[in-house]
Amino acid sequence: MKKSMSMFMMLFVLCTVTAQDKIVKLYQQVPSSKQATGYAESADTAADGNIRIKNITDPEMIVFYPKKGKSNGAAVVICPGGGYGIVSMTNEGYSIAQKLNENGITAFILKYRLPSDGIMVDKTIGPLQDAQQALKLVRENATEYHTDANKVGIMGFSAGGHLASTAGTHFNQVVIDNPKNTNLRPDFMVLVYPVISFGDYQHKGTRVHLIGTTPSAELVNLYSNELQVTGYTNYISSPCSR
Repeated sequence: MKKSMSMFMMLFVLCTVTAQDKIVKLYQQVPSSKQATGYAESADTAADGNIRIKNITDPEMIVFYPKKGKSNGAAVVICPGGGYGIVSMTNEGYSIAQKLNENGITAFILKYRLPSDGIMVDKTIGPLQDAQQALKLVRENATEYHTDANKVGIMGFSAGGHLASTAGTHFNQVVIDNPKNTNLRPDFMVLVYPVISFGDYQHKGTRVHLIGTTPSAELVNLYSNELQVTGYTNYISSPCSR
């Protein structure tokens, strides 16, 4: 009953945010995946009404369009947070998409896979694969989405901010099939209270979920994204970080 009510609430929110939503599956075949018994997607609703999803195996984007005639061509892939343990869909997804739409921006909420040894050959790249695939699809289908392929950004909150900043600093580390050599570098990043470092100022839960309890120094440095910024990294807006 609780699960049914959660799914009902999710559909209700989807319908009330905009009448023009669209769900796009990221892959025909999910890369580097493994079968896991008893691992099934589920959703619940927190006391504050926030819908939280876990155990995602078939990642997708939920597309929200601005009102007709209001689009400015910009597109933003939204990565909700949740410590890489859940995806927090309401407060860091639907509500953000609505605000972006009000400002003429087409929004793509990314329901990404959470790192898991049970369903992934390499859990450290699973979320990044989904972020890169989302950026690729938005760019390659810009005409369909009525957006500008040169105005594609990524936005993330908390652990979603870590994912967004990983996409923005690891674009040369291509972890998906990209036969058209589509540009995977976001044109801009908006990072809201993001997890950035896995070093001294780490958020332990996020780090453990992604790279485990005893990661190598090389892996810690690789995903400490403040160490990955170069002259090719596009502008990062970071109101605060942790």
